[in-house]
Amino acid sequence: MQRIQDRLAGLLFPVESDHWLAILRAGLGLQVAGYTLSSRGDWLELFSKRGGGLVNRELTEAILNLQTPLIPRLGWLISIGSHFGLSEPTVLWLAWTCLLLAGFCLLLGLFCRSTAVIAWFLHLCAVKSEDFLSYGMDNFTTIGLFYLMLSPLPDRFALDAYIWRFRPQNPHLLGFFRRVLQLHVCIIYFFGGVTKFMGLEWWTGNSIWRALISPPYNLVSPQALVAWKYFLPLVGIFICTIETAYPLFIWLKETRLIWLTCIIGMHIVIGLTMGLYLFSLIMIILNLAAFGSAITQTQLRTYQPEAVGKWLMN
Repeated sequence: MQRIQDRLAGLLFPVESDHWLAILRAGLGLQVAGYTLSSRGDWLELFSKRGGGLVNRELTEAILNLQTPLIPRLGWLISIGSHFGLSEPTVLWLAWTCLLLAGFCLLLGLFCRSTAVIAWFLHLCAVKSEDFLSYGMDNFTTIGLFYLMLSPLPDRFALDAYIWRFRPQNPHLLGFFRRVLQLHVCIIYFFGGVTKFMGLEWWTGNSIWRALISPPYNLVSPQALVAWKYFLPLVGIFICTIETAYPLFIWLKETRLIWLTCIIGMHIVIGLTMGLYLFSLIMIILNLAAFGSAITQTQLRTYQPEAVGKWLMN
């Protein structure tokens, strides 16, 4: 029984440095800043109560209320602002400014805990208020911010570490949060790969073809796609294999670098060929934070079960 407990503690609470946390923090800061700046021109159009589009915030939040009134949305902030005499555009631009500042603060590592919470809440409000227009990038960014705000901040590379005289965090606690992130990323890729494998169009390359010719993602010319059409089935099978086998080969030391390189290369190609730059960026950030630092820096491999037990007791 003691051996089982030690193995379980070693699995869930490995000894880790905070390099992965620095990657996650800085990467998410860049992601949030990029998301905010890219949506600046359409911010009011997206989130005004009576925006000019077919889908506006009023419709989206009405549907959210049918699901549950507890889902955060920008309407909450607008209602609070109205009590202080602030107009809807003013509140929306204040939310945009705060989200942008939170992104830059995370990038620099300034007020890490507070800005992580603010970034997570404001980003979630924005995503849910445009739920019909959101996609995987928004969900993965929210997931990353959720892990970040719960993790033992700050890391040693943050400005907070220099301002507030950083003390090294508990390596077992750092290991626990990283392990949860690793397992989550593995689950995402595994079920994504299995779902693709079950569809015939990924075997024939039709899914790749449709993705690359559908506006506004049709950055590659049709002539180039026709010239390479016989390779599209191989590309589809390759993507399905990389994602489905991710939970196995990413854990093995001998294949970790190969699989991480393949998965990052896949997202780079997606970003360049389809213009999904923020989606590719967030997936690269999550992969590097989960498994990249194990390759780029020497890990603390010594496992001390008695130290874990002492930490759990305290």
